[in-house]
Amino acid sequence: MTDAAESGLSHALSAPRKRRRRVLPIIELVVLAIGLLLPLVLQDYLTVFGTRVLILCLFALSFDLVWGYSGIMSFGQAVFFGSAGYGVALLARDLGVTSMLVVIPAGVLIGFSIALLIGGFLLLGRNPSSVIFVALGTLTGSYAFDRLARGWYYLGGQNGIPSIPPMHIGSYDLTEGPVFYYVVLAILLLVYLACRFLVRSQFGLALAGLRENEQRIAFFGYKVQHIKAIIFSLGGAIAGLAGSLYAFHEGFVWPNMLGVVMSTQVVLYVLFGGSGTLIGAVIGAVVIEIVSFWLSNSYQEIWPIILGALMLLVILFRPAGLISLILSERERIGNFGRPPRLHDKERDHGSA
Repeated sequence: MTDAAESGLSHALSAPRKRRRRVLPIIELVVLAIGLLLPLVLQDYLTVFGTRVLILCLFALSFDLVWGYSGIMSFGQAVFFGSAGYGVALLARDLGVTSMLVVIPAGVLIGFSIALLIGGFLLLGRNPSSVIFVALGTLTGSYAFDRLARGWYYLGGQNGIPSIPPMHIGSYDLTEGPVFYYVVLAILLLVYLACRFLVRSQFGLALAGLRENEQRIAFFGYKVQHIKAIIFSLGGAIAGLAGSLYAFHEGFVWPNMLGVVMSTQVVLYVLFGGSGTLIGAVIGAVVIEIVSFWLSNSYQEIWPIILGALMLLVILFRPAGLISLILSERERIGNFGRPPRLHDKERDHGSA
């Protein structure tokens, strides 16, 4: 075969790969553009709803990082979300601390600390933890935190903590509206980029191997349980960030933020959108919340049944989620490292 023919064949083989690689950035840019333009065309109450959805997207990212990339089924993700919400609510109620520069890091620290404690107990034992053990352990934790909040008078019991004062930056109060929306969008974008960098790093490569074949990764010398504890704690920190934003946006916190229902809800976001993609978690949260909002207004009595049937159909016929309709399996898994350039291939072939 001539050099020209070999070069043409290399171009032909590499072209589809390059086209596939461009799909995910296009999806991300389209979603970002829509997010930037929405407040300009939406009514005020829909902007408030959109802000809530963005915060839930942040929550969904935390679960996708834990489950979609490392295979840890955390049925207690709401523990970190709700604990941070309660923590910043107590700061605002008892100490009068509402500065964004304080309450947001506090929420992240609360989520991270509780995730580290739970992860240390469930993941760092003498024997490797099974998926079922971690799932049931986190589910039990979610139920326990829910019952604790409902029965503790200091936390408001069943009523939670109402009338949280608005968060502020300097002298500006962040109240519901476009400004709060764009602040949350900026935070979501920064967290998304950080997660994208993480999962495409060498640490992300270890996570991918852990998800696909834990025994082989352990055979290569990686401390599997330590890696799981690290990513579990990072997921808790992101969930804590979302919970602190949610508390100030809604103006109150209540035990449901800690409970099984909220934990199941975030699982459905990621299942519906597509796990292990990050953008799938965002799309899943957005679609489910929008469809729920529309159905609850149009079919007030039976909307949960309709929503459940739609989600069941998607999960049944598209197990990889909605994102699999436009994203190939190869691109979902991702490429690690820089692919060899064409002239490098030709030089290696010539030297052979």
